[in-house]
Amino acid sequence: MGFSLFGGFGDIMFTIVPVFVIIGFIFVFGTIIARLIKSAKQWKRNNESPILTVDATMVTKRTDVHHYHNNTGTDNMQHVSSSTTYYATFQVTSGDRLEFEIHDIEYGMLVENDMGRLTFQGTRYLGFERNRS
Repeated sequence: MGFSLFGGFGDIMFTIVPVFVIIGFIFVFGTIIARLIKSAKQWKRNNESPILTVDATMVTKRTDVHHYHNNTGTDNMQHVSSSTTYYATFQVTSGDRLEFEIHDIEYGMLVENDMGRLTFQGTRYLGFERNRS
């Protein structure tokens, strides 16, 4: 009967590591499922909300840029990509401000202090028509 200094440690590792891996998978998939449920609820609330058109002023716009770095192949080349999300904030006559995610084309067309008619449904931006002066 041989004595092994690490025999007990190896047995513990084969017991503990799979538990941590399973907990990690549960956490990742739980997070994904929770986000899908949250998105589905918001989509449902938007669809149940009335379409509103109100007088508003476009007060500001902003972007949110995310950069992604990926190693490709065995030569350690890096592939860098990015995605940009566009937002516009409108102030309605009551003084409330509403921020919406918008398309890049709309972002380029909007100018701060433009006045017009904002159309939205819940948190969903549907359009902005400038006043013709």
